[in-house]
Amino acid sequence: MTRTDELRDVPGGRRRTVLISGASIAGPALAFWLNRYGFAVTVVEKAGALRDGGYPIDVRGTALDVVRRMGILPRLRDAHIDLRRLTFLDEDGAEVTSLAPHTVTGGVAGADLEVRRGALADALHSAVRDDVEFLFDDSIDTLDQHRHGVDVTFRRGGSRTFDLVVGADGLHSHTRGLVFGPEERFHRYLGYCFAGFTLPNTFGLVRETTMWNAPGRAAVLYAVGDGDDVHGFLNFACRQPPLDAFRDPEAQRDLVKAVFADAGWEVPGMLAAMRAADDLFFDVVSQIRMPRWADGRVALVGDAAYAPSFLTGQGSSLALVGAYMLAGSLAAERDHTVAFAAYERDSRPFVTLNQDLVGTGDALLFPTTARALEERNALLRGLAATPPAAEGRPAHAALVLPEFTPTAALSSGRTDV
Repeated sequence: MTRTDELRDVPGGRRRTVLISGASIAGPALAFWLNRYGFAVTVVEKAGALRDGGYPIDVRGTALDVVRRMGILPRLRDAHIDLRRLTFLDEDGAEVTSLAPHTVTGGVAGADLEVRRGALADALHSAVRDDVEFLFDDSIDTLDQHRHGVDVTFRRGGSRTFDLVVGADGLHSHTRGLVFGPEERFHRYLGYCFAGFTLPNTFGLVRETTMWNAPGRAAVLYAVGDGDDVHGFLNFACRQPPLDAFRDPEAQRDLVKAVFADAGWEVPGMLAAMRAADDLFFDVVSQIRMPRWADGRVALVGDAAYAPSFLTGQGSSLALVGAYMLAGSLAAERDHTVAFAAYERDSRPFVTLNQDLVGTGDALLFPTTARALEERNALLRGLAATPPAAEGRPAHAALVLPEFTPTAALSSGRTDV
């Protein structure tokens, strides 16, 4: 008999129910661990299906231990992109230097993983889809907390009551807005905007990234393999978030075009491709910083609670680690309020350490002045001449995963006694 079976068979008990909003990274990872500990889990996702493909993401440090314990590490190793070269260009398109990617990212060659976001999401979903209820093309409409649960109404109609609700719905979390208030209370803008899209690989790039820089502007071509497409990114400094452009894709395209109007290298072709792209993704570079990650019977995990921004390269890793820590805390503690407090107490130092990586990575990748760009280029040339030992950033592996011991109270459905 498995531990989950034991928890289900507690006389007179029932499995505690948890609704998770979001089926990208943090949501399915949390569902996996909660199911393993004997919870009855439902995941609601506003998209009609899992999102395939997507830009590359990193899995590093402590997060590698999470996916190893989940049993999906071999599958992710098969999906590893194995980026081989990172080339920097100056404003005229001349090469500044070419480096091994981990020299710049702070990763560990041969240990860290880089996979398409869709590959990780699919691996997580496959690991739990037979044991967890998924509701696609739907979302939470309202939440009403009370002593014995959370009454939830769904956008497509119907209502249900759950013992707990977890928002794993990303940087612009709807769940967070319903329970904790407007995003601007927790949003830390880092001074950049970016547009991402795919375009034909007419550049001969194979498993490599090329980055063009001018002060306050960057254009990136990212080839994850030797296929027909590459990922294009246009990043630029912006004093204030362009709020008027968020809900208008044409305004986004016009803004990016205006910022890069006089740029050389391959940028004119990238702008034309952006105009025609049907997968344009536009957003600001930012973090979520919250004083607390839970309120009553509702908690947040991953980007919804502590988005670190892509400048850290740790968004997916924090989501995986946070899911493990939250599920374990709920399994180990009878009272959800105690569990939520333990999750935050034991996870926040790791989260903060990784969020604080910005301030180093941003200056390196996207200098905003000519002098800073010159200093960045000199630093990169120095790295190429004397590569550092591949130790990885301590922040990536600063948390050692604890072992959690589930309590039989999981099946009682009562957390108020």
